[in-house]
Amino acid sequence: MNMVTLKPAGLEDAEALLAVQKLAFNALLEKYQDYDTNPAMELLSNLRRKLSERDYYFILLDGREVGYVGVKHTESALHITPIGIMPECQGRGVGHKAMLLLEELYPENQRWSLGTILQEPGLCRFYESLGYRRTGEVTNIRPGMDEVGYEKVIEREKG
Repeated sequence: MNMVTLKPAGLEDAEALLAVQKLAFNALLEKYQDYDTNPAMELLSNLRRKLSERDYYFILLDGREVGYVGVKHTESALHITPIGIMPECQGRGVGHKAMLLLEELYPENQRWSLGTILQEPGLCRFYESLGYRRTGEVTNIRPGMDEVGYEKVIEREKG
C-alpha cells in the first residue's frame, strides 16, 4: 500500500476541505438524499465555524489530499465527525490506516465515538474491523436511513 499520512487542517484550508468533503460524500447523498444532514451539503460558513471548534486533518495518500477526518472533543470521548475518503481511494486501506494514525495523535484518549449509516454494512464492517462496537443507539435520519452509534475503548497500561 502507498504512504498514508495525516496533515492538520486550519481555517485557511476550509475551501479545500469542503471540496474533499463533497467528493467523499456525494455518492451517499445521491443514494439517501439526506440533504439536511449529509456532509456534501455543508455550507462553507458552517465548516469554518467547525474548524474553530474541532480538530480537522487532511488524509494524504503519497502527499495528495484524498480524504479528511474531524475530531470533536467531548467530556467523555473524542468523537469522529466525520471521516471521508474520495471514491477512487475507498476500499484500498486508506481510511483504516488514517484511523490508526488518528488514534496515535491522541495517546491520552481512551474512548472514541462515532455514528455511521446503519443501512451501509460496508461502513459498519469498516468500523468494527478497527475495534469499534455498536452502542445500541440508533437515530432515524429519514425513512430508510438510520445512524447507529459506535464506540471504541482503548485500555492503556498505567506506567
